Amino acid sequence: MMLTPEQTAAYAEDGFLVLPNLVTPAEVAILRCEVTRLIPIDAPGTVREGSAGMPKSMFRMHASDGATASGPFQALSRTPRILATAMQCLGDRELYIHHTKVNVKAAIEGSVWPWHQDYGSWKLDGIQQPDMTTVMVMLDDASELNGCLYMLPGSHNWGRVEAVFDSSTAYRLWALPPEEMRRRMRQSPAPVAVLGRAGTAVIFHCNTMHASSHNLSPEDRWQAYFCYNTCVNRPVDVENPRPDYVRSRNWAPMTLVADDAVLQAGETLRPAAE
Repeated sequence: MMLTPEQTAAYAEDGFLVLPNLVTPAEVAILRCEVTRLIPIDAPGTVREGSAGMPKSMFRMHASDGATASGPFQALSRTPRILATAMQCLGDRELYIHHTKVNVKAAIEGSVWPWHQDYGSWKLDGIQQPDMTTVMVMLDDASELNGCLYMLPGSHNWGRVEAVFDSSTAYRLWALPPEEMRRRMRQSPAPVAVLGRAGTAVIFHCNTMHASSHNLSPEDRWQAYFCYNTCVNRPVDVENPRPDYVRSRNWAPMTLVADDAVLQAGETLRPAAE
């Protein structure tokens, strides 16, 4: 897949680009089966919330080892639709994954993600330049009721804004102070709700402000995130680095796989016919 000049211009201007129907229904079904398999596993990086103990986030599905390793997720992270699109947006063919995660926003109890820039945390990981992008893939239909993602157009042009550590939700992160966010939003275009059917994707710059609200619907809302960095921008050593499920130590350039690799990986998971 190659982005059109109009799409690359929109990404450069807005800091994000929505890609409908990027993942097929058959692929979504395979990925959802993998999420269902992984939900009960208590692995490093799995953060739970709510009365049912559903994960707010699970990490490291793209790896080839570990409790949450998943062949279909690893395959998707390397398909041309995902990896080549990230290469095009970053202008570099040598990329690695900083981390992957699935956010499982549980029905009724799935909590907010406050306004933040991903690079607010990633700079603290030792990454020197904001040459990073994320591809989010919807594994459920996303609506405003079930806590869809919101993007603030053009906010990537602010550069990194000094953040504060927000401990108000189950997954703590560096977010913008509320008063600073209010001031900046008054001077910015209106936030865009990223809505769509399962299989829709959005690619967004690491400095683009984004957030999501509570899931007020009776159904969970699942979304997968693949965070890419250029190999030349790999993190430098920092004191007390975060664990590798959130700050990868595998900086080898990724290679593209066949576009049907998710379907092939799904076939290997099927039980043999009796």
